[in-house]
Amino acid sequence: MQTRRDWLRSSLGIGGLILAPPNILSAQEKTDFIPRSLDSIIRLSSNENPYGPSKMVQKRIKNSFVHACRYPYAYSDDLELILAKKHDVDPESIIVTGGSTEGLKITGLTFASNGGEIISGKPTFLAMMKFAEQWGASINWVPVGADKGYDLDEIEKRISSKTKLVFLCNPNNPTGTLVPSKKLVDFCNIVSKKTIVFSDEAYYDFIETPNYPSMVEAVKRGDNVIVSKTFSKVYGMAGMRVGYLIAKPKIADKIRKNIVAMSNVLAVEAAKEALQDKAFYEFSLTKNKEAKARIYKLLDHLKLDYVNSHTNFIFFHSQKDIRELGPKMLEKGVRIGRPFPPFYDWCRISTGTIEEVDIFISGMLEIYES
Repeated sequence: MQTRRDWLRSSLGIGGLILAPPNILSAQEKTDFIPRSLDSIIRLSSNENPYGPSKMVQKRIKNSFVHACRYPYAYSDDLELILAKKHDVDPESIIVTGGSTEGLKITGLTFASNGGEIISGKPTFLAMMKFAEQWGASINWVPVGADKGYDLDEIEKRISSKTKLVFLCNPNNPTGTLVPSKKLVDFCNIVSKKTIVFSDEAYYDFIETPNYPSMVEAVKRGDNVIVSKTFSKVYGMAGMRVGYLIAKPKIADKIRKNIVAMSNVLAVEAAKEALQDKAFYEFSLTKNKEAKARIYKLLDHLKLDYVNSHTNFIFFHSQKDIRELGPKMLEKGVRIGRPFPPFYDWCRISTGTIEEVDIFISGMLEIYES
């Protein structure tokens, strides 16, 4: 009898509607870009890149072990110089952190502890707000709009003298939405005169809108804007824990005083190599688009609404309570995203290798068409 995976590999599925034959990786691609192995439970819950670190990066890591006896300060300084050149800012504007999450947490602590307020859309990435609350900050939550995107007009209305930060995750996690470029630029220009705007750009590389602006440009103008970047997503280095902040030197100096974890020598050296590995960068983007297209076809077939994503995940209207759908999909061998209140009948699914995505598709078909 033909197994599910045999069917996935050999057929077009539902009359060719869902599964076109996958682009099989060549032996060289497998060597250079290192797809993760197929586990018994497919984890499409954490927005991880299913490829990498690349062969070039892994070689750099191995060669860096001789420096692992050293503290990372000088190595991080070198990376800051490289990043400053990349973004055309002063080296004093770059802060290398232990993943961008550390940068978010420390920024919240620096500016909003002991009674300060952070205004944020909801749902969004919570690292900054959860940590700041532990240090006495208050959070002013603004629900996302009908399009699942940030309601910037309402956020601006709520700014007061106690507002220390406005947090934007753009593209947003978990919804995958992108603030229209002109609206974003105008918002940051106006609001940064009233308080500090934090722009989390973890998924910036996946944006397909031509010439979409990074808020690094606002930093370069001297605005009160902080931008976070990470090597966890497009570079396939989530486990290495290296990210960075970009802010004008006056703001960066305040944040730098509170940095506690930093990164490590191996991760920093890996990041330097990743910035040079253009082939892996382009490969990651191409495979992400292929995986998203495959998931979109499934959702169209099942008539499930979704947000057109600017990230490496898709937020879709499951029409089933995620607290029930999650365990059912786990039985099918796939771990999907957690609940994101108040959207309990929506699901976030990360892109994976094509084989992983096809197993997700098979599980969804069994649940929704049984």
